[in-house]
Amino acid sequence: MKETKNISRSRAQESSAAIEKMYITMRHLFNRGFYKPMGISGDTLREALLALRPEIYGNIAEEKVELNGLLYVIERLPVGIEECRFINLTSDEGYSKSHFQAIVPPKRRRNCYRIDEEQMNVEITRGRSDIYDILTHLTFIFIESHKIRNRVLLDDAGEVSRDWFKLEQAVSQKKKLTQIEKEKAISHAANILGRTFEEVLDIYDAFGSAAAPDRFLHVIFWLGKLAIEEIVDDNKRTITFSPILRERLGHHIHGEIWATNIKEVLKENQLLDRPIHVISANMHSVMNSIFATEVLKTKFKDKSDFFIYEELSKSGANALRNQVEEVALKFGMISLPDTSGTNIDVQIFDTAKIDWAKTSFPKAEIGDKKPVLIVMDYAFGEQAYETIDELLKPFKKATLLNVESVSIMGKAGILEGGKGDIMIPNAHINEGTADNYFFENELTAEMFEGNDIAVFAGPMVTVLGTSLQNRDLLKFFHESTWGIIGLEMEGSYYQKAIQSASKIRKSVPHDIKVRYAYYASDNPLETGSTLASGGLGTTGVKPTYLITIKILEQIFNVK
Repeated sequence: MKETKNISRSRAQESSAAIEKMYITMRHLFNRGFYKPMGISGDTLREALLALRPEIYGNIAEEKVELNGLLYVIERLPVGIEECRFINLTSDEGYSKSHFQAIVPPKRRRNCYRIDEEQMNVEITRGRSDIYDILTHLTFIFIESHKIRNRVLLDDAGEVSRDWFKLEQAVSQKKKLTQIEKEKAISHAANILGRTFEEVLDIYDAFGSAAAPDRFLHVIFWLGKLAIEEIVDDNKRTITFSPILRERLGHHIHGEIWATNIKEVLKENQLLDRPIHVISANMHSVMNSIFATEVLKTKFKDKSDFFIYEELSKSGANALRNQVEEVALKFGMISLPDTSGTNIDVQIFDTAKIDWAKTSFPKAEIGDKKPVLIVMDYAFGEQAYETIDELLKPFKKATLLNVESVSIMGKAGILEGGKGDIMIPNAHINEGTADNYFFENELTAEMFEGNDIAVFAGPMVTVLGTSLQNRDLLKFFHESTWGIIGLEMEGSYYQKAIQSASKIRKSVPHDIKVRYAYYASDNPLETGSTLASGGLGTTGVKPTYLITIKILEQIFNVK
């Protein structure tokens, strides 16, 4: 009799299965309309997240509470969500016309509304990726909340530890805590969290704001309080999806409004028949790359262009930025702040109105047809498909757009190298499905050499969400024959839309050029270099502008 071989799965395979399970479960729960994250309906999602153990959520599988991961998540969720038992994900359903004040998280552009003491509404206008992002973040903080509950609840009747009682006293104070009161409260919180006094002290102020300096204690208390009530009173937290959201999602409603607005403005300004170049970047790098050096050269004599860009990127540089914007608006820039709900602002540059001698590209050769640049802010995950798909469609079904190129400049995780390095992809592979999109990139690694920045070229993986980065899976992608150099969230969705528009639907030229380049925001394979370890600071300025300038040199035919 043949002996059965013991087949075991590697951590990478387990992680891949966990991501697929999360993806399917989240879609199922969305179709169902509601679920209780810490109840039976949330079991699969919790188990999959604990099996995956994403890098960003650090010690999620351990008993002690994960502080860096908690900070990362709290900055992406609305203030006050930790107090809410009911979280309702909605479409844009008119709350902006009500008395409810929009709450926008510091690190994610989404409108949220506190309906009452127990309910928070979160507006989803950026597609499914937004839902995956929120659900994974909520699952994480609910898992952490039950770690707090485990450490403070002494019995099923609701008796709590002395540390919890003292924390409650500190949180109930309406005034700002004195240094002594704060340190006492931190001591009790550290016991509850299974962390040292120093660890809590180090992260304490990052949670706070001018209005709520002691928010850290507030967040910990409310997470624990609701978790205790789930056990003692069987008061389960509930996440619901509004009927309108379920009806609208996937139909490109916001993307269509957004794209139509852009085409209407092109028509008004007689730009529809001109060659068009679409650039996905931020709202300052293209404008600054063209105009800033000339506008500010007297203020920053003998300083390099990159020094000027760094000055413009500093948080208090509004006056400088306004100076550059004023000149840009005078020389052919049209600003289109978003009104569609996509949260993607747009700038349109009419190159016919630019005085090239007063720019950083005096040798620009733009020909007789004078191209038009459409610069769009970053899309979010699957939203990239929705927006580019709609933008490349004909205007009013009859007018085809002459889109000559689409350029994507983005932020991504790198698997070899560090923050601020540059990645030039030649293919995007979808995590989970391994759908792959190969393309001829107009940008090459050689173009970026000699600038004191490491450059990597090769395929990149498009992940379901930044919060699902997993070391074992990324290591497999990097070290196997896939040869992945980095990970991001939008690439394959952009390419899917560009390929269908140019190769199948023929709504844009067949030989449309594509440019993809990313700068590294983190290295999820390095401990202490994940997204949860903090932002890029000015490290990101040089690669951002280097990529932008290379894209513009190609569009403006600068040799």
